This record gives sequence, structure tokens and C-alpha cells, in this order.
Amino acid sequence: MHSYITADSLVANRFLTAVLLAASASAQKIKVIGSRDVYKIMQEVLLRERKVDRNKEFFWVICLAENHRLLLLELVSFGAPTTAEPTDVFSFALQKKVAKVIMVHSHRNETTVANSRDKALTDRMAAVGKFVNIPVMDHLIITEHDYFSFVDTGLLQKIVNETHYDLTFANIDKVLAETDKKVTEITRKLVLAEAEVEQAKKAGENKLAKKTQEFAKKLLKKGLSVSEIVSLTGLSKVEVERLKK
Repeated sequence: MHSYITADSLVANRFLTAVLLAASASAQKIKVIGSRDVYKIMQEVLLRERKVDRNKEFFWVICLAENHRLLLLELVSFGAPTTAEPTDVFSFALQKKVAKVIMVHSHRNETTVANSRDKALTDRMAAVGKFVNIPVMDHLIITEHDYFSFVDTGLLQKIVNETHYDLTFANIDKVLAETDKKVTEITRKLVLAEAEVEQAKKAGENKLAKKTQEFAKKLLKKGLSVSEIVSLTGLSKVEVERLKK
């Protein structure tokens, strides 16, 4: 079993309703160290709920203090199947200024296998929890005889690592930084390309001037006049006269 903290566990030995958890001084002494602690509490709660309606699924939120002291247990929704919205999960948590939450829900078919809907819900709630600074410590799927912990199986960490949600906008800064880097690199390449073009242009002009001068020298050797060579090569009279020396 994964432990939420490393201190010794104080497990609740009796059934605690939402009202008792909110109002009883004894509830303030309960610490939730790991998933087994959660299940020992929630198994009793589920058994009581099932006596009323066995055809519904139930969704609870457990609110914890910074030291993992149990502050509040709230039934946020029930149905066939049930689901929850971020406002359902975090409204009480924000009002009570809790440090962290644990989500717990049941399956009608008595299976603890996490389906795609459960994973998507966990992903969404974990992202919202990170945004409001109330982390989701675990998500349990429970039956009357067994439970599944997203933390114990490593699934919660996997979901957090692979999430598509970014409510903190951290990725926007990353994308902007990468974009600036790419723009800088493109600008650098353009400057280098322009320099290379200018260098090639000058090299071409120098080569053309050299060949023109060589052609003018040949014409001089053949006895053509300066004015004729100027007309044929485009060189100035001064340039042609210089070639005669």
C-alpha cells in the first residue's frame, strides 16, 4: 500500500458520516496515511448507503489538513452512473481552506477496474486541483469487499505526467520561449544567407572585372584604339589607359 505520508497511521475504527466528520471533535483526531485507511472508513459508509439504494453509484470527497488530519467527508453526487464536476469536488475544499483532497467513488457492477471515464475524470480533477493549489492525493474505486487506488498502482502519477490539461499556462511560456528561439535562429540564418549572397555577388563582380580587363589587354595587343576598347568592354578611358602600362 502506498503511504500518503510516512508517519504512523491512525485508522478510524467506527463508521463516520459526513455530519459527524464535519462536526465531531473526534473526527479531528483521524489521520489518513494511505489508501487502506481511506477504505476502512469508506467501506462502512458504502455499506450504509447500499442499504438505501444498491442501484446507484456514489461519489465522495475526503478533505484533509496539511498534516493529513481528516477534516470533512462529503457525498458530492450519486446516480446510475454518477459523475462529478470540479465545482462539486473543490467548492467545500476551498470554503474550508483544506490542504488536499481524496476522491472516492463506487461502481454498480462491483468491479474496481478503472475505466476510461474514471481516468478522464481523475485527469481533469488533478489539473484543477493543481490550479487551485489543492492537490488530489488519490482516487479510490471501492466495492463492499475491495478497492482500487490510483496512487498505489501508479496510475495517478502516469495520468499527471501524460495530462493534456495545462491550467497553469506553463506550457504557453515554454512555447513562447521555443518560438523566440526559433525566430532568433531563423533571423541568424537569414543574416548569414544575405552575407553569403553579398560575398558571392562581389566575387562575381571581381571575376567579371578581371576577365574584362584581360579581354581589354588582348584588344590592346591587337592594336585597337582606346576609344574602341572603351566601346567594346564598357571600361572607362582611364582604366584602359592604365592597362597599357
